[in-house]
Amino acid sequence: MTPPRTVVVAGAGIGGLTAALALAAKGFRLLIVETAERLEEVGAGLQLSPNATRILIGLGLHARLSARALVPEAISIVSARQGGEICRLPLGEAAALRAGAPYWVMHRGGLQAALLEQVHDHPDIELRLGTRIDHAIPRDDGVAVDLRGSATNRRETAWALIGADGVWSALRNQLFPDASPLFSGLIAWRGTVEASQLPHDMTTRRVRLWMGPHAHLVSYPMPGGRQVNIVAVVPDTWNQPGWSAPGDAVDIKHRFAQARWSEPARMLIEAVAADGWRKWALFTIPPMTAWHRDAMALLGDAAHAMLPFAAQGAGMAIEDAAILAQCLGEAANENAAGAAAALARYTSLRRARVARVQALAERNGRISHLVGAAALARDLAIKAIGPQRMLARQDWIYNWRP
Repeated sequence: MTPPRTVVVAGAGIGGLTAALALAAKGFRLLIVETAERLEEVGAGLQLSPNATRILIGLGLHARLSARALVPEAISIVSARQGGEICRLPLGEAAALRAGAPYWVMHRGGLQAALLEQVHDHPDIELRLGTRIDHAIPRDDGVAVDLRGSATNRRETAWALIGADGVWSALRNQLFPDASPLFSGLIAWRGTVEASQLPHDMTTRRVRLWMGPHAHLVSYPMPGGRQVNIVAVVPDTWNQPGWSAPGDAVDIKHRFAQARWSEPARMLIEAVAADGWRKWALFTIPPMTAWHRDAMALLGDAAHAMLPFAAQGAGMAIEDAAILAQCLGEAANENAAGAAAALARYTSLRRARVARVQALAERNGRISHLVGAAALARDLAIKAIGPQRMLARQDWIYNWRP
């Protein structure tokens, strides 16, 4: 029997782990290499809409993820100044039936842990931590991948190499050195609040989007109901190494008080512990003409890091993984040229949709941060459209299937 072809995936984040599981389901042997010595929880909460959850469920993750997830009843769009609800988009079981898959919120670390458990259970997937790719060289039989690490110093021959190593992707830097991350001018402040510190109506199973002048705030309860996840996005400069740093609670409280946000919104900001804030600089990758070269390709943030205003960063990486596995699976019996052609097809199938989601995220950010008469017109327009039509505007995202 011919041994399964080997695909190397760089990066053990959400996109890389999902791609490994999707490719293993197509009969490939997977080697995941990750520069971190150990995988730790990064970030806080995240939202997974039906376009992403149906893929994860199809990979056999329903039990592991549903135990870590919360199903929000609705998305409430709220006026930052007045504090009143502008519109409530229904989610819950009715939305799951409509889309054929659930809408989940969970801790990013919980999603990664579930994916890791599934990876460890699969006999054809190997994960090497503390390992980096020094060089990747195209060859007639695939890609020669030079690995370096505390316990590894070897060359691996892969049929294909996938870069799922995030916005600062080393593989993208090798393949497309001119495609550099671009700072958006926005900073996301992330923190959590103990639910017991908040009024009951602030801890209900809803995602709340507060739209305010030059900023917005998102809150939703985490699975288990003991904590509420908070994300505040504000314009700022960034001159620190890396893209994440501790946040000064005095700074973020001052920003929201100065902008005269309503008392409930300021209550959320005040409730985060003084040392509980962390700042994340929001970088994007400008649209690229291709995500592949020879038998090497990028997925997720490595290819198309986007602003978070459509809640689709993780979702697009998960979709990438599904289409990548389909394309490579159809070419599994071909040579390295076949792998390269499959990756070209993957790029062609994904770029237009991802570009549309990127544009939506940018547009949502501008709309959420309007001021004055433009903000009032926005609120009136949302009320006039109504919840059902507002939700229907997401059908092209939520109803997507690989």
